[in-house]
Amino acid sequence: MTRPPARPPRPGSFAHRDWVATRLKPLVWVLCLAPLAALAWRGWTGRLTANPVEFLTHRTGFWALVLLTGSLAVTPLRRLTGWNWLTRLRRLIGLFAFFYATLHFAIWLAVDRFFAWGDILADLLDRPYITAGFVAFALLVPLALTSTRGSIRRLGHRWALLHRLVYLAAPAALLHFFWKRSAKLDLFEPLVFTLVVAVLLALRVPGWLRRAPVPARTPADRGP
Repeated sequence: MTRPPARPPRPGSFAHRDWVATRLKPLVWVLCLAPLAALAWRGWTGRLTANPVEFLTHRTGFWALVLLTGSLAVTPLRRLTGWNWLTRLRRLIGLFAFFYATLHFAIWLAVDRFFAWGDILADLLDRPYITAGFVAFALLVPLALTSTRGSIRRLGHRWALLHRLVYLAAPAALLHFFWKRSAKLDLFEPLVFTLVVAVLLALRVPGWLRRAPVPARTPADRGP
């Protein structure tokens, strides 16, 4: 006799959260790799526009920002919907954001600038949008390197403090995008991203306020 299919765990349990996330991870992989596949297809078919380096640099940076915004959306969505399994997907989305940011940086470094370190240093010092982009990427590096479960165990409570760097990386990435597009007077996408990220961060404020330590009252505070 064949065994009946296993029933999903009870909704709301830790087992259910793992069960849902495990089944959704392949879909997240497909969705996150789809932009890269589209770029590869355009390259294969010779449709990378008249300036392929600029096009690739822009598209990889764009998807890095999309996925970084997606990772910031996990906690507000979880609180609004009660879908606790979303937290199991946040690390994967964040790592894909770093993956596209690395491609974005590598294309600029190796293909656009050909490792010309003098020109690279001059860009970092003289072009604010490049400075902001480099700061955003540098802030993402320790987050990606400490995304493993082993790092979480070793760092303990310091892990959460370290990963708050994402709240600096996201504004730096937005500033990079905004300054880059402002030269072409094309600010629609930067403004949309800025609005979305501002809303996502605003939705986190109540949680931050609840976790804020309450100072102990002194005898003077209690009155006579």
